[in-house]
Amino acid sequence: MKKTSGRVLELLGLLQTRIEWTAPELAERLGVTDRTVRNDIGRLRELGYPVEAARGRAGHYRLGVGAKLPPLLLDDEEAVAIAVGLRTVTGVAGFEESGGRALTKLEHVLPDKLRRHIASVRDATEAGPVNTDSNVEDPEVDPGVLTEIAGAIRDQRGLRAFYRRDAEDERVEFEPYRMVAWQRRWFVVGRDPATDTWAPYRADWLTLRLPGGRNFTPAPLPGDLTEFVVREVARTGWSVHARIVIDAPADEVLARINPAVGVVEPRPDGRSVLVTGGDSLEIVAVWIGMLGIDFTVESPAALVDHLRVLSERYAGAVVGSPL
Repeated sequence: MKKTSGRVLELLGLLQTRIEWTAPELAERLGVTDRTVRNDIGRLRELGYPVEAARGRAGHYRLGVGAKLPPLLLDDEEAVAIAVGLRTVTGVAGFEESGGRALTKLEHVLPDKLRRHIASVRDATEAGPVNTDSNVEDPEVDPGVLTEIAGAIRDQRGLRAFYRRDAEDERVEFEPYRMVAWQRRWFVVGRDPATDTWAPYRADWLTLRLPGGRNFTPAPLPGDLTEFVVREVARTGWSVHARIVIDAPADEVLARINPAVGVVEPRPDGRSVLVTGGDSLEIVAVWIGMLGIDFTVESPAALVDHLRVLSERYAGAVVGSPL
């Protein structure tokens, strides 16, 4: 049998992982009797940890709310998973410093063995370039804004905000349902109750107005959340939006692109339309150039001008080169 002190710590760790445990469940996990579990629960209470108990056939134990914070008990896999997650978030604009501080604090409160595991993961990992697919800097997102949005989703409370669209701010009020992190951007999927229309709102384009809106009763989300965000962001969520006629059927285009690039619409003449966008004309030009299929730009006109400059530049680059 394990030593009492080690077993009590393991018991405390189990109580942290689930809301409720029955005595037989705890006894099986610890390899002891129900009576030993009851005795160890008593020891935790003596140490100041508020363990609540419900009697009867559905009886269970749960860790209650108390003044004393239990120690953070993580196994090897949990500690490494948290460390990797914090390491990743330091590469997201707005979270570099806070993610680094959290990782440092985590290392300070863990036992030496786990601290060494985390240190080895940290020292063996290099963060790649934060911005590898855009010539535009990632937007800064205020963590406080994300916290306020998450609280509104939890409490089913509407949001009031100024929303930057086409270089102008407009007043919006909507019911927030989900936050989606995609393409290093944060989007809030919401419903305008006045028009019953749904849209993904870029969090970095929102300036929240407090207090927020009125409480709401949730409505069903419009189909698949991911597909909705990809489709609508391609249409309205980028700084540059484009419609490209592709000289190939939709199935062939879909087989060549990442779904995150945009939405493909079939045409009666056997060709298709790619609705896409990006943070700059340069990025859109790169995406459509990688298709390897002939195309015609429907809009915007600025993209046509940019492609004309590129064609002249590339043509000049091959002058005098051996074929």
